[in-house]
Amino acid sequence: MNALSSTVAAALLFVAMTGPGGAETLTIATVNNGDMIRMQRLSSDFTAKNPDIQLRWVTLEENVLRQRLTTDIATKGGQFDIMTIGTYEAPIWAKLGWILPLDKLGADYDAGDLLPAIREAVSHDGKLYAAPFYGESSLLMYRKDLFEKAGIAMPASPTWEFIADAARKLTDRGADVYGACMRGKPGWGENMASVTSLANSFGARWFDDQWKPQFDKPAWKQTVTFYADLMKDAGPAGATSNGFNENLALFQQGHCATWVDASVAASFLSDPKQSKVADKVGFAVAPTGPDGTDHGNWLWAWNLAVPSSSKKVDAAEKFISWATSKSYTDLVASQDGWANVPPGTRTSLHQNPKYLAAAPFARMTLDAMNSASIGKPKTPYQFWQYVIIPQYQAIGTNVGQIFASAIAGQTSVDDALAQAQQSTQRDMEKAGYYK
Repeated sequence: MNALSSTVAAALLFVAMTGPGGAETLTIATVNNGDMIRMQRLSSDFTAKNPDIQLRWVTLEENVLRQRLTTDIATKGGQFDIMTIGTYEAPIWAKLGWILPLDKLGADYDAGDLLPAIREAVSHDGKLYAAPFYGESSLLMYRKDLFEKAGIAMPASPTWEFIADAARKLTDRGADVYGACMRGKPGWGENMASVTSLANSFGARWFDDQWKPQFDKPAWKQTVTFYADLMKDAGPAGATSNGFNENLALFQQGHCATWVDASVAASFLSDPKQSKVADKVGFAVAPTGPDGTDHGNWLWAWNLAVPSSSKKVDAAEKFISWATSKSYTDLVASQDGWANVPPGTRTSLHQNPKYLAAAPFARMTLDAMNSASIGKPKTPYQFWQYVIIPQYQAIGTNVGQIFASAIAGQTSVDDALAQAQQSTQRDMEKAGYYK
C-alpha cells in the first residue's frame, strides 16, 4: 500500500468511527423488544443535548443478539461500544474482564436509588458493571372477561394445577383462543426461562451439590410432563416458534386466556394503543407448584454495558447514564404515560404515586422481584430462571432444543429427559466440574 492509499484508508476509518461533522459515533447493540424500540425513538433527546455524539443501532432478536454479543466480546471483535446484556452475563463477563466498570455515570445518576436486588445482580466486587434499563420478575397475566364468562374466580395465589384446569376449559380453537400461552421457542433465555421457572416451583433443580444434573429425578419428569401436556391441550399451534415477543403479540390480539411470563409485558398489554384487550387484562402472582409455596419467581434485567474493546468509553457512559436515569423515566412518562416507563430498576419509581396509580401491576412486580431468592435451597450455584455459570448459555440452549422436540411431539418426555441428562453431564464433565 502506497502513502496516498494509506492516507485515504486512514481517512475512511476516521469517517467510519465518527459521524457528520466529526461527531463520535457509538454503535449500540440491543434487543428488539418494545422498551428498547422506544429508547431508540426517544434517543433524539440525547443527541440534541450531545451533538458531538451520534448513534448507530444494531437491533436483533433475543437469541441472535446473545450469540452475536458473546462471539464479539469473547474474540475482542470490537464491533460495539454499548451492549444490551442481561443479569446472567453481567457478573460473568465482569469477572472475565470483558466489560468495564461504570464509574463515570455522573454525580446526579444516583446509583444508590437502584433496587438492591437488581444492583447486586449487575455488580462485581462491589462495582457496577452494567446499568439496568428495566427489571422484571414473572407474573400471571389473564383475561378477566373470559374467566368471568366461564364462572372461574382467580384466587389470590393460584397453583399451576388451577391454571392448567382453567386453561383447558378456556381453550376455544375455533375462535383462536388458547388457554395457556407459554414460551416454546428454544433458547436458554426463551423456553428455558419458562421451563426453569416452572421447574423451580415444582421443586426441580438443575444440579446437585456435586454439579450432577438432575433431569433423571421425579420432579423434572413431573415438570416437563406438565409443560408438554398443557402446551398440547391448551397452547397455540406451532408453540415451539413462540418466544416472548410472539406470545405478547398473541395476547394483544386477544388469542390468550393466560400467560405466565415477564412482568415487563404488563404495560404493553394494558396500553389500548397496542392491545385490543387492554381493558380486559388482569394480573396475579405467578402460580405455585404442588406444595403451594414456591412461585418460581424469576429475576431479570436488561442492562447497558461497555465492552472492554470499546475506544469510546466516556461517550458510551454518557449515553448509558442518559438512558437509565431518572430523567429518562420522566421523558417516557411525558411522551407515553407513566404506565409505560421502564419498570423494576429504581426505588424512587416504585414509590412514585403517579406510577403506582397508572400501573396496577407495579406492587406485585416489586414483591416478586424482592422474593425471587427467598426460600430457594442452598446450592453451589445461584439460580433464578437460569443458572449463573458460564456454561449455562450453551447447556441451557441445548436442553431447550431437546424440550422443544418433546413439545412438538418429535420425542417422548422420557427420552427428552434422558437426552438432557446425558448431554448436560457430558458438557459439565468437559468443563472440568468433576474430579
